[in-house]
Amino acid sequence: MENRKFGYIRVSAKDQNEARQLQAMKEVGISDRDIYIDKQSGRDFNREQYQLMKHHLRAGDVLYIHSLDRFGRNKEEILNEWTDITKNIKADIIVLDMPLLDTTKYQDSLGTFISDLVLQILSWLAEEERERIKKRQREGIDVALRNGTRFGRPKVEITDAFIAVYTEWKVERITATEAMRRADMKRTTFYKLVKEYESQHANQ
Repeated sequence: MENRKFGYIRVSAKDQNEARQLQAMKEVGISDRDIYIDKQSGRDFNREQYQLMKHHLRAGDVLYIHSLDRFGRNKEEILNEWTDITKNIKADIIVLDMPLLDTTKYQDSLGTFISDLVLQILSWLAEEERERIKKRQREGIDVALRNGTRFGRPKVEITDAFIAVYTEWKVERITATEAMRRADMKRTTFYKLVKEYESQHANQ
């Protein structure tokens, strides 16, 4: 059975386009049916298309990826997956933008050592970049919070209007459904405020 070429592409769900990676795969002669694309984070390898591609990989096949950060972002998981594919499945991997990471060329011990070293460095850099992005996001949220930006659902306050419908509901003048309608609240919100209001008054 003839060895096959597979292409794996990953872009983040939000803002990246796969066209550049797709073009690179076609230039090395990979057919459309053997190109697998995930549109999600690279923090782990629980990705549908990646797992499907890996299921089809056989010994002697070649997996092409555009760059290491498209493969993954977590150093330990990158190394584990690389080892699983090259040592256990016995397929080869070629990283298109990093010629040293081509397991079809470097079969001798020195070549393997160089490839492993480069892989260690690049996977470490990929993880460092991921941590930097997370840190920047965290700093951005902290700045926004300091500037008064609120995240999550707005807090629903106990208002005079709520107290009025609560009182009528409590003495059974209106049903809970009618109280929620008048207060313009969902069931969970209404009962949450009931609990909060009653606990406040229980402590008085």
